[in-house]
Amino acid sequence: MSTPWRRALVIFSLICAGEAIFTLPYHVTRFFRPTFLEVFELSATQLGVAQSAYGFIAMIAYFFGGPLADRFEPRLLLASSLWATALGGVYLASFPDVFGVMLVWGFFGLTSILLFWATLIKVTRTWGGHEQQGMAYGLLDFGRGLIAAILASVGVFVFSSAFPLGYDEATLTHKGAVLKQVIYGYTTVTAAVGVLVWFTLKGFSEGDEKSNQHSHSQFFRQVKSVIQLKVVWLQATVLVCAYTSYKAFDQYALFAVRGHGIDEIDAAQIVTIGAWTRPIAALLLGVLGDRWGISRMALVCFVLLIISHSLFAFTGTALGSLHMILLNTLVTGIAIFGLRGLYFGLLEEGQIPLAQTGTAVGVVSVIGFTPDVYVAAVAGFLIDQSPGLLGFQHLFGILLVFSVVGAIAALQFLKHVQTRNNQTTA
Repeated sequence: MSTPWRRALVIFSLICAGEAIFTLPYHVTRFFRPTFLEVFELSATQLGVAQSAYGFIAMIAYFFGGPLADRFEPRLLLASSLWATALGGVYLASFPDVFGVMLVWGFFGLTSILLFWATLIKVTRTWGGHEQQGMAYGLLDFGRGLIAAILASVGVFVFSSAFPLGYDEATLTHKGAVLKQVIYGYTTVTAAVGVLVWFTLKGFSEGDEKSNQHSHSQFFRQVKSVIQLKVVWLQATVLVCAYTSYKAFDQYALFAVRGHGIDEIDAAQIVTIGAWTRPIAALLLGVLGDRWGISRMALVCFVLLIISHSLFAFTGTALGSLHMILLNTLVTGIAIFGLRGLYFGLLEEGQIPLAQTGTAVGVVSVIGFTPDVYVAAVAGFLIDQSPGLLGFQHLFGILLVFSVVGAIAALQFLKHVQTRNNQTTA
């Protein structure tokens, strides 16, 4: 991995893997949610419960994924995860009933997290070495965002091109056939990236045995030490509040359609354009965070979310034009994707010991990614209980509360860092 060409190839494969693994559990329902619900004959609540199954299994998988990442070869874990997830995509393309949908999303929670997440974070850290941690994680999220936007744009283009006479004129059979091609497309990409990872990460785990020898014996001791750190709980609060808004981004296409009567294709394009803010925001906010402070920029992002969620929660139909919804979606995208490029940077700003980094990431992830469990289910329930715009206004009201709590946590984190720095220089 010493040559620049090999290093570039490794980080490229990590970027591809880091996004491809989540296309089936996330992209299909994020960008094509109205069509997905119609073709699968699901209510928003039923889909939300299925996605909660993903989140519940993922919470367990975050905890146990670390030891697996320390014991097995990275390319074996990453490639196996991608191929197993692709198999789930093949099953999804058969249009299973509601129980089958719940089953496959639970399966995705296992394949995309247990063998994958801790391994991805660990390999990225190894790639960065001691001097380029910021570059490593910055490139990872920048690249993932770029690939997500490209795949979404291609998917929406293919989707919209399949309805030359208009979406409303198409039969349910036609819609199902087009959606199946979209699912197969994501499935193919996922499987192909598994092949890429298998060859590019060959021999990557060499020289890493020493850290593996003591990780298990110190595990529970480090967990106890980590959970006693105030900055860990503040970081977990920032993450859970940020991730709640990120997960709710899946509802924006449905919000445009059912809340404001916008065409399904236009709604998909709004969300796709919003997705393009991810690579820009992650890189830009990361650079600004290095200059002015991670927690300070996180606070700025939460302020943007407070403004954005307030507009969607309280303005009603006054903000119902396509252009106004797009503009506010872009503001939301900048904030939520900016936070994605910031919240793990709080590890360094909070001066969490380097030896406890892996354990801290595990603890923070278990807490911070709990929105995988509840956001889709709560959103589906609110949307079904209050049809039309009202249900979405209730949802954005809840998101507003989380954004306020996140802003408070980021502010407390900033004060903690400033107090520590003042004590150090005194």
